Amino acid sequence: MKATVLIDDFLHHLTVERGLARNSLLAYGRDLAKFARYLDAKGRQARQVRQGEIQEFARRLSREGLAPKSIARALNSVRMFYRYLLLEKVVGEDPTAGIRAPRTWKTLPRFLTLEEVDRLLGAPDAVQPLGTRDAAMFELLYATGLRVSELVSLRLRDLSLDSGYLRCLGKGSKERIVPLGRKAAERLRDYLDRARPRLLERVGHPALFVNSRGGSMTRQGFWKILKKYGRAIGLKGKLSPHVLRHSFATHLLERGADLRSVQMMLGHADISTTQIYTHINRERLRTIYRDYHPRA
Repeated sequence: MKATVLIDDFLHHLTVERGLARNSLLAYGRDLAKFARYLDAKGRQARQVRQGEIQEFARRLSREGLAPKSIARALNSVRMFYRYLLLEKVVGEDPTAGIRAPRTWKTLPRFLTLEEVDRLLGAPDAVQPLGTRDAAMFELLYATGLRVSELVSLRLRDLSLDSGYLRCLGKGSKERIVPLGRKAAERLRDYLDRARPRLLERVGHPALFVNSRGGSMTRQGFWKILKKYGRAIGLKGKLSPHVLRHSFATHLLERGADLRSVQMMLGHADISTTQIYTHINRERLRTIYRDYHPRA
């Protein structure tokens, strides 16, 4: 049986049995497509693979210029694939057992200073419909720490402005409730009252944020908008939707928020993912100490 057929079965299993989010499925699919091409080039079937060939696959990815983190992710995808084949009794042993991923160094998330956040949030021309929409999107992203996929998936029914919260579906279709700040609520009301009706393609469109043609905002569309403003205020290389998410978490923790609450707002399944932000605070304290202590 060809590797691509087994991979399709595995992806179907992830969709139906485990309910994986679409973006996670796409990532598995991309990694395993590389693996399938590697097997085709060698004339090997997935059930024939041995440990040495998995190691050779990793070395090939490295020669192609993939970063250690990307290679580690690809190996994890292959590992999960073979665990599935083992459970289904397609293979008798797991060729990925004992294979270690290349060392990846944890890098601290990039985030904006308060002054940079103020510049970004003040950049859109809130007189124009598109500027009003952009101001609302940026304010909402910084106020809630949503992922960009969660932001563009919001529907009108997900908002509860009077109560000060919104509902979103995160990774794995897990629903969570996120508090909404006063300023973000004001921006959203302005957008809903003045801008959205003028941008709509048709009455009754369920998406909260719409593009210039009146259809649903996409991740790619939001990226382009954010990069445009980033260039305008001089944040070219530093700005991405995830940078705003990191800024949200970092600024909360700097002001005394507890880690568990931040974990819930970010929608992290494991608190160890949220703990990276404590490293940022330690680095910040170290810098302040060096700058201000007389004998540092």
